[in-house]
Parts: sequence; C-alpha cells; structure tokens
Amino acid sequence: MSDPSTRQLIDDLKAVVADAEALLQATAHEAGERAQAARERATSSVEHARSRLKELEHELGDEARAFADGAGHWVREHPLQSLGIAAAIGLVIGVLLNRRSE
Repeated sequence: MSDPSTRQLIDDLKAVVADAEALLQATAHEAGERAQAARERATSSVEHARSRLKELEHELGDEARAFADGAGHWVREHPLQSLGIAAAIGLVIGVLLNRRSE
C-alpha cells in the first residue's frame, strides 16, 4: 500500500474532503428541510471519509516502518550481499548516466 499511486489517492481524497467541507460551509445559509437533510448526510460522509483517511495514513506508515525494519534486519544478517547489491545498483546507475551524457 506504500506505492506512489496509493499516496496520490490519499492526497486526492483529502482534497475532495476539503472541497466538500467548503461546499457545506458555503451552503450553510440555505434553508429548507431537504437542504438541511442533504447537509447532514454530506457532513456525515465527510466525517467518515476523514476518519478512513486517517486510518489509511496510519496503515501506510505502519507498512513503511515494517518494510524498513525488515530491510534493515536483512542487511544486518547479510552485510556482504547487501554491499554487493548496492555496488551493482551503483554500477548500473553509473552506466545509465554515462550513456545519457554521451
């Protein structure tokens, strides 16, 4: 769940919640039973969305921490392989950057 598209989705949902809150505030002066009922439903939906967004952000943070802990543990358990992998990645990046500059 920590991929960039998930992060973008969370950011987009935050924007939708903010827009919905602004709309609710802008229409607060509207009278009528139907308008009031619509505002109450919208307010409830916005509160639910905000709560779910907080949960998703916590889940995302927990998954990122777990991944980092797992990677750190693997590196401590396999230092030479980690060094070799890092060197290979550095070599590939160097080759690719060298090709771009030619």
